[in-house]
Amino acid sequence: MRRNTTLVYLLILAVTLGAYYLINNRPKPADITITLEPEAAATYLFSAEDGVPSQIRIESKTGETVEVARGEDGAWELILPIEASADQAAAEAAASQVTTLRIEDTIANIPLDVVGLDAPEYTLIVQFKNGVERKASIGVITPTENEYYALSPDGDVVIISKFSLDPLLGLITAPPYLETPTPSPVPTQTFTPLPPTSEVGTPTPATGTPQP
Repeated sequence: MRRNTTLVYLLILAVTLGAYYLINNRPKPADITITLEPEAAATYLFSAEDGVPSQIRIESKTGETVEVARGEDGAWELILPIEASADQAAAEAAASQVTTLRIEDTIANIPLDVVGLDAPEYTLIVQFKNGVERKASIGVITPTENEYYALSPDGDVVIISKFSLDPLLGLITAPPYLETPTPSPVPTQTFTPLPPTSEVGTPTPATGTPQP
């Protein structure tokens, strides 16, 4: 009986020593280092460093032109196609849109005629409050039909979202005129003449041949 007890103790000791060995000699996991790549900073067709737009001119390949500019009082005025008061909300929306034309991609070493930039479909000329003027050309739509090829003010061929550019180009066909209320026509009274009536008591002149 005592011999069996000794064997049990020895077995427990062996198991304990084995577990201790495994715990202290198991391979350590490799150190995993996660490196987060910084996101590339967004770039835009017109740099925010130029400030706030004060004049926007859009020319189409077919000859149409629309131009708006801030007056001395800061209000937008329509210069072309005719001089007129501008819809302030529409003109201000266009100015904001100019500064949000994000460059989706840049294409190197591509002939301008391949992307319609040798004879651009549209030309955007933007003048800023600090007097700086920038010019960008818009070419054909990309094969995905979601972007335009464009020539940036720096001379790079870039891709711009069609969704962000179309509202600006739409000013060509819908200039931001200030809508003035059209006066309602004043109703005019019309008088309908009554039919003639014979007068009662008026003698009828006699007719006849006078006697000699």
